[in-house]
Amino acid sequence: MVNIAILGFGVVGSGVAEVLTQNKSIIESKLGKKVNIKYILDLRDFPGNPFEKLVVHDFNVILNDPEVSVVAEMMGGSHPAYDFSKACLEAGKSVVTSNKEVVANFGAELLEIAKKNGVAYLFEASVGGGIPIIRPMCNDLSSNNITEISGILNGTTNYILTKMTVEGADFSEVLKDAQDKGYAERNPSADVEGLDAARKIVILAALAFGKSINPADIYAEGITNIDTVDVKLAEKLGYSVKLIGYSKKIDGKILAMVSPRVIPTSNPLSSISDVFNGILLDGDMVGNVMFYGPGAGKLPTASAVCADIVDVIAHAESGIKLPTFSVADTNDVFDFSTYVCKRMFVCDECSDDIKLLVALESNIVTQGGKMAFITGEMSEKEAEKICKSLPACKAYRLL
Repeated sequence: MVNIAILGFGVVGSGVAEVLTQNKSIIESKLGKKVNIKYILDLRDFPGNPFEKLVVHDFNVILNDPEVSVVAEMMGGSHPAYDFSKACLEAGKSVVTSNKEVVANFGAELLEIAKKNGVAYLFEASVGGGIPIIRPMCNDLSSNNITEISGILNGTTNYILTKMTVEGADFSEVLKDAQDKGYAERNPSADVEGLDAARKIVILAALAFGKSINPADIYAEGITNIDTVDVKLAEKLGYSVKLIGYSKKIDGKILAMVSPRVIPTSNPLSSISDVFNGILLDGDMVGNVMFYGPGAGKLPTASAVCADIVDVIAHAESGIKLPTFSVADTNDVFDFSTYVCKRMFVCDECSDDIKLLVALESNIVTQGGKMAFITGEMSEKEAEKICKSLPACKAYRLL
C-alpha cells in the first residue's frame, strides 16, 4: 500500500482527495497497488466532510511518519509550502505540487534536493491546470530543440479579454463579473498584472532551455491598461488581444516576458476564449505543437496532480526526465536589440504626418477618437521612441 499525505485542503487539495477516491479503482488497477490517503494537513477543521478524520494540524505528524511516501502540496504561496516541500524531500518522501510560485522561485533547488535523496519532485499542475504540458515537454519532445514558447497562461485574464471583445464591456465591469463567478480572486493583482503568467513562463522556459530564471527578473505587463477601444481597433485590423507569456533563446541569453499582444487570426492562440489556456511550442524537428484545455479549476488541476502521483508510484526512476538547471543569463527586454517584432500602435487621431514615423503595413483604422495601425518589425527601443513622439500612444507587440 502507498500512503499519501495532502498539504492544503482548499479547492485543488479537496479535488485531489476527490479524484483519488472517486477513481480509486482505475488508479489502483493501473498501478497494481493500493493507494491510501493517510493525512490531510490544514489549519481548519472540516466537520461533516467525508475526509474530516484524516485532517491534522501539525506538519511534523506527516514528516515523521515513515509510512508516508508521497506528499501532494497544494498550499499556495511560497511559505511554508517551500519549507514543507524541502523537508519532505530531505526525509525521502516524493513531492508533487500545483504550486507555481514555489516551482518558479525554488524549483531548481528542490529538484536537486530530490535527486540527492533518490525521490521525485513533480509539478505537472503548476502550468496549464489540467493541460498536460510538463511531461510532454520533457519526454515526448525530448529529441527536439525547443526554440520558442508562447502561451495564454492565465484563464482569468483570458476570460476578461474575451468578454471585452465579445460584449464590449469595460475592464472594471468584466473584472467584477469574473470575481462574482469565482474566476478572479478578491485581490486579482497576480492575474491582471501578469505575475501569475510570469511564474508559468519561467517554469516553461526553464524546462525548454535548462535555465533557472527568477520571475522578478523578467518583464511582466498585465491587462489593466487595455480598454475596449483598443480591443475593437485590433479587431478591425484582423487581430485579437491576448495576454501572452513568451520565451526564446537569443544570442545565448533567455528572453522571457509577459505582455498583452495582438494576434492574427491565423495563429491558433487567437481563437482561445474564456478561461481556457493554450500553449504553443516551436520545436526544430516537430515544428509548432499546440496544447489546449482548461487552465484552472478544481478537478482539471487535481487531475494533473494525480497524474504526478501515479507517475511517482509507478516509475519514479524511469518517469519524466527533467533537465539540470543552471542560472540563466537574462536581460531586460529593452536590452535584446536583436529581438524585433511588429507592433500595433494606438494613439489619438492626428494628421497624416504619423505615416512618416513608421513603415505602415496596414491601413489606419479609427474607433472612439483613437487610431491604430500596424508597423513593420522594430526593436523595443525603437517602439519606445515612437511612443514618446505620439500623443497618448500605446504599443502592442504582435505575435
